[in-house]
Amino acid sequence: MNETPQPPIAAVKPKELLLHGHTRIDNYYWLRERNNPEVIAYLEAENAYTEKMMAHTKPLQEELYEEMVGRIQETDSSAPVKKGEYYYYDRTEAGKQYKIHCRKHGSLDAPEQILLDENELAADTKYFKLGVFEVSPNQQLLAYSTDTSGGERYTLVVKDLASGEMLADAVPNTFYSVEWANDNKTLFYNKQNDVWRSDKIFRHTLGTNAAEDVEVYHEPDELFNVFMHKTRDEAYIVITSISMETSEQYYLDANTPDGDLTLLAPRRRGWRYFLNHRQGEFFILSNEDAPNFKLMFTAVSTPSPENWQTFIPYNPDKLIENVDVFVDHLVIYGRYNGLHTLDIHSFSGSHRQPVQFPEPVYAVQDSDNPEFVTDRLRFVYTSLTTADTTVELDMNTLEWHKIKQLPVLGGYDPDNYQSARTFATAPDGTKVPISLVYKKGLERDGSNPCLLYGYGSYGASMSPSFDQKRLSLIDRGFVYAIAHIRGGKEMGRHWYDQGKWLNKKNTFTDFIACARHLINEKYTSREKLAVNGRSAGGLLMGAVTVMAPELFKVVVAGVPFVDVVSTMLDETIPLTTGEFEEWGNPKEEAYYKYMVSYSPYDNTEAKAYPNILITAGLNDPRVQYWEPAKWTAKLRALKTDDNLLLLKTHMGAGHFASSGRYDYLKDIAFEYAFILDIIQLGQET
Repeated sequence: MNETPQPPIAAVKPKELLLHGHTRIDNYYWLRERNNPEVIAYLEAENAYTEKMMAHTKPLQEELYEEMVGRIQETDSSAPVKKGEYYYYDRTEAGKQYKIHCRKHGSLDAPEQILLDENELAADTKYFKLGVFEVSPNQQLLAYSTDTSGGERYTLVVKDLASGEMLADAVPNTFYSVEWANDNKTLFYNKQNDVWRSDKIFRHTLGTNAAEDVEVYHEPDELFNVFMHKTRDEAYIVITSISMETSEQYYLDANTPDGDLTLLAPRRRGWRYFLNHRQGEFFILSNEDAPNFKLMFTAVSTPSPENWQTFIPYNPDKLIENVDVFVDHLVIYGRYNGLHTLDIHSFSGSHRQPVQFPEPVYAVQDSDNPEFVTDRLRFVYTSLTTADTTVELDMNTLEWHKIKQLPVLGGYDPDNYQSARTFATAPDGTKVPISLVYKKGLERDGSNPCLLYGYGSYGASMSPSFDQKRLSLIDRGFVYAIAHIRGGKEMGRHWYDQGKWLNKKNTFTDFIACARHLINEKYTSREKLAVNGRSAGGLLMGAVTVMAPELFKVVVAGVPFVDVVSTMLDETIPLTTGEFEEWGNPKEEAYYKYMVSYSPYDNTEAKAYPNILITAGLNDPRVQYWEPAKWTAKLRALKTDDNLLLLKTHMGAGHFASSGRYDYLKDIAFEYAFILDIIQLGQET
């Protein structure tokens, strides 16, 4: 007779934490000691327990994985993008984990030139991630960066595309911004400090030692990070120093890389602005007296704010998310009532036209548009039932030209599925949108399994876009739902403000309201409801689990930020200081008390909890591995139920789990098998 495996029990080593006259006892604080063999042994013991408890689902995991792979056109290529005389694209090959980046000269019938094969770069590593990929203005050089640990510290190198040889230049510890000057020999890049804050911009000249690179900008304020972009007309390199609430930009003539930076406007707390350039004029998105943004413009010769004039006035009901500037057109990406909008302004006719979309619930994503002189705009249209479709829009006539639709194999027919939108009522009366997708003919009788997803932080909006992986649940009778809770910007800036700082609990109560709405409207029932979220969405999972554990059958918390108070008190942890403008600074008593009231780790107590799968990444710089590990240990010690609690730690990866496309699908198949095994198959452990 086989005995049920027993979960590992973490040693209790109480640590007293005192602040503002309030004492917290943390029994698992010691799990922060990454170099302690006892910590690694505990993580490995949890992994072994997870493996044993999920062993009976291996056939289901394999079935799910094969389904997901079976829907992919494994050998495929992206829609080519023209830049100058070249057509750029990437492609995949069956059985290979990573992309191959290519181009053709002159026409699509020309011979293929492979610029970079990620599979070759990843051959000897367990983890591989391509960071930047920037071709020089003369298209003869490629600057790219790689990370082989998941720690998000990238090494920048340069390849000669004519000879195929690597240059001697190599710069370690770079981040996600690299731009070429127009001389084709000068590179600008950002670097991180010891706590993963991007605080410096350097200038590198090809052929010189990276140790001699010139620091051109340093941001001393710990709330801010620095990034770069180049205007589409390649006239300026723009350095943006940005916090959660404030931005400041400098610009540099891309033809004079040794020149001085020019400040556009000095920072003021709460003021965010972002510049574009066209024919001697700056177009500037600004939230000054305009929480949802307005668009201003001014001559480059008179850049100070007193000279700015209104180009698109503020609309309190419509959020401007971004603008794209072309030689004859300006494109405005926005949101109205939670849905994307796209407006085309013609400079020649001085008129603005909205783009119409074919479905009531949909999403639009910007795409590669490297050419400044063009009347075609490329974007991706998608919905919960329509696979990602690359479209070229004629900006004069608004006529759509479908370039490529993501193939979905295995007999997928969008007409067999139904998408919808419904609204839950939050405790304060706010209407919270929920996007839904399910098989047509589904009966709302409370018997359907459901997976409800949420995020709700940083102003990040969760779009109702297509994902073929979900079909493995939907085809088994699931309703898939996205809760557009406060903390995102789906409904505008106020939606974000009402879900951050001392309003953060709205995010959690919104999600609980969405869950109850789906139950009350008989889309599902408590016994059939699974929920998931990652990172800050993992905080959401932790919070709703401790606030309303009786509401959910299964919780999947990916790399969850659950030890809110201790993390936000430790400024040696990557990203902590910059997050003060999202969560608040617990060194201030009001924020401390509020965080203590919702921090999942601090509010875990002796009671029954749902079945829970928690994931972590040992090399994760965003959510340290010990947060999910500590929460697991505390749950094990306190929970009064017999439900399944598993912790799966990726010992060689970071925040984004497995890096290869096939390995990533195995991760998803594992999570889906956990959900299905409990909810649908009824094989509770």
